[in-house]
Amino acid sequence: MEAKAMKGFQIMNGLGRAVTLLITGLLIIWLSVAAVPVTAAKKASEQKPVKIRYAAFIGMTGLGFWLGKEKGFFEEAGLNLEMVEVGDKVSAFAAGEIDFADLATTNAIIGAGRGAPLKIVASMFRTKGPFYLLARPEIKRVEDLRGKKVGVGAIGSGMDVYTRVILKKHGLDPERDVILINNGVYQQAMASLEAGQVAATIIHEPFVSLAERKGTGRLLARGWDYLPTFHTGVLVASDAFIKKHPDLVRKLIATYFKSNIYAKSHPDELLDFGTRYLRVDRGVLKAALDRERVIWENNPDVDLNALEDTQKIQIDLGFQDRRFDVGKILDLRFIPR
Repeated sequence: MEAKAMKGFQIMNGLGRAVTLLITGLLIIWLSVAAVPVTAAKKASEQKPVKIRYAAFIGMTGLGFWLGKEKGFFEEAGLNLEMVEVGDKVSAFAAGEIDFADLATTNAIIGAGRGAPLKIVASMFRTKGPFYLLARPEIKRVEDLRGKKVGVGAIGSGMDVYTRVILKKHGLDPERDVILINNGVYQQAMASLEAGQVAATIIHEPFVSLAERKGTGRLLARGWDYLPTFHTGVLVASDAFIKKHPDLVRKLIATYFKSNIYAKSHPDELLDFGTRYLRVDRGVLKAALDRERVIWENNPDVDLNALEDTQKIQIDLGFQDRRFDVGKILDLRFIPR
């Protein structure tokens, strides 16, 4: 009797262990299956490219960059750009609204010098001022502007600097001999010239070539002939972006220059793209690009002496109240070598 009871107990005990093992196995399988989507989702999230808020220049200054973007160079490099349009880029950096930007060198120096959370990380594809003093056809020389209105783009800007220096070198006092007008840039500046609101204006290409084609303007001076060391364009990143994503800063600079090197070495493709992008006649654009080819450097290095010259000119004209230590606003370790 006792032997039968013991045998029954052993059978029941064995069945219990089998059930326990079965339940444990099923639980392990369920946990494994349930964990798969969570792990996959986590990995997918980790692999998703970081969104980079980039405020780029437009017009001819941005032509090479935008061509590279259209060709997918930035995506190929794993860069997820969100293009951002802002009026005041330094303020946008201060507000944490952008991560990376093309910026006028003077704005970068003054902004960072006064504490804005940004650093100059490279030069743009060119650093000499692509600005022109364009006059109405009846104006033959810079000296003929005495007593007349001259557009400077925006008072205190780099374009204003070029205007004043050109006038001074032709014996005109910008404060006494002409009337300086804040007439905007690009189409706005061109419209003010064609409407006769100003006798001359500082302006970008392709408006010079367009005016020459239409017979509505005469080129009086090229900016870089008067200020060869005045630095005009830099790539800038926010302090937070540099700290968090130094690898992306390096990739951004490399891809920016890949785009501009490609654009310069493929002139026909650049013309095709630029004609669509700028909505300008192909012949006009070709003339504009040919004129500026001499200052298309594609060199990311930053000339410290040029930055010092730029600050000195700014201070001499009263556009900058003091010299800033550029060593504290540069971070050039990401430039391709």
